Amino acid sequence: MTAALSCPQCGSNNLYKGGLRDLADGSKIQRWLCRKCSYRFSEKRPLQESQKWQSNSSSAVISNRQVCELLQESKNLATVEPLRKGLAGATKLTRADTKGKIVEFAWWMKKQGYAESTIIGRTQLLKLMISRGAKLSEPDSIKEVIAKQEWSEGRKSNAVTAYTTFLRMKGEKWDPPRYRHEEKLPFVPLETEIDQLISGCSMKVSCFLQTLKETAMRPSEAWQLTWKSIDSVKRIITLNKPEKRSNPRQFRISQRLATMLEQIQRMQTQQTDRVFDYASPASLRRTFEKQRKRIAFRTCNPKIMRITFRTLRHWKASIEYQKTKDILWVKQLLGHKRIKNTLIYTHLVNVEDDSYISRVAITTKDICELVDQGFEYVCEHMGGKIFRKHK
Repeated sequence: MTAALSCPQCGSNNLYKGGLRDLADGSKIQRWLCRKCSYRFSEKRPLQESQKWQSNSSSAVISNRQVCELLQESKNLATVEPLRKGLAGATKLTRADTKGKIVEFAWWMKKQGYAESTIIGRTQLLKLMISRGAKLSEPDSIKEVIAKQEWSEGRKSNAVTAYTTFLRMKGEKWDPPRYRHEEKLPFVPLETEIDQLISGCSMKVSCFLQTLKETAMRPSEAWQLTWKSIDSVKRIITLNKPEKRSNPRQFRISQRLATMLEQIQRMQTQQTDRVFDYASPASLRRTFEKQRKRIAFRTCNPKIMRITFRTLRHWKASIEYQKTKDILWVKQLLGHKRIKNTLIYTHLVNVEDDSYISRVAITTKDICELVDQGFEYVCEHMGGKIFRKHK
C-alpha cells in the first residue's frame, strides 16, 4: 500500500505507518511518516457531496495558514454546537463558547491589521492560559494563572499583552500586572556548527537554513518567499513584504544557495508560488527540530540543539558588525526601523573564537569564490592573495 502513496513534501515513497487518527464521525484513518524528511500526513479520503460543496465555497477565503484554520474552526463549531448542547449539556457549551471567543478574537485582530505571527502568538497564549484554568471573563483568574507559571518575565509580559488586546476588542479595561522584558544576549554559535547542521538536514530544510544564514531574514519572512522574488541570474533575493513593519530589502546570495534553490525548484511536484511549500512555519520548524536532534546526537555536540531559526539571524548580524563595524549597515540588513533594536549586536563582537581559517587565492575565480564564502582580504604574499575568516 505504501507504493501507492508518496510524501506531500519530498515525494518519497519510503514511508511507514505512524498510527491511526480519530475522525469526528468516529471512524479512523491511517497516518504515515516519511523516512526521508520526517513529514507526517494522513491518507486522503473521498469527500462527500456536502463536504465538496463546503470546500469549494470556502476555497477563495480559507488558506492553509494557521490563522485561516482558526477562523474555519468557527464554522465547524456552529454546526456541531446544537448536537453538543443536546447531548453533553452546559460543559460542552461553555467549552465551545470559549473556542468561539478565541476565533472571534483572531478575526478581530486580522481586521485590525495585526501581523499573522502576532495573531497566532496571542491566540495561542490565550488558549494555553485557558487550558490551565483561566477564564476569559475573569481578569483575576488570568492574573493568577500567569503568576503561577514558571515563565520568563518576557513571556508573562506577552501573556498580559494578549489579554489586554482581547479586552480592547470587547471595549473593556483591567489593571494589568507588571512584568518587564528581560534583556538577554542571544546565543551565537560558531559557523562550523551552523554548517554542520545545514549539511546534515534534508535538502529543503538545508536550503531554508542557508537562506536564513545568508540573508538574516525572519523565519516567517523566508517561509513566505515566492519564486518571483528570486533573480537566479543576478543571484538576488528581494523581500517586499517584511514582517513587523520593517523595511523592505534586497540580498545578494552565494552561488551555493542559488544552486540549492534551483534544486528545490526541480524537486517540487506541485505547482506553487512559494519556495518553501510547507503548510505553515510551525510545520517547517517541527521537521527541522527532528533533524536537529538527530544531528546533535550523531555529532556529539549538544550546542547544536540550541540553534534555532532566529539564531541564524543573530549570527549574521553579529558577524556583519564584526566585519564592518558599521551599525547602520547592520540596521539596514535586518530591516530595523529603530537603531535601538540593532545596538544589541555591538555586544556580540567577541563571542566568536579568535582563530581563523586562511586561504590563498591566485586566480580571479579563486578570489571571487573566497569572497562569496565570506573571506576577507588580508595581504599579498609571493604572488598570492591571502584571505581569512572566523572558524
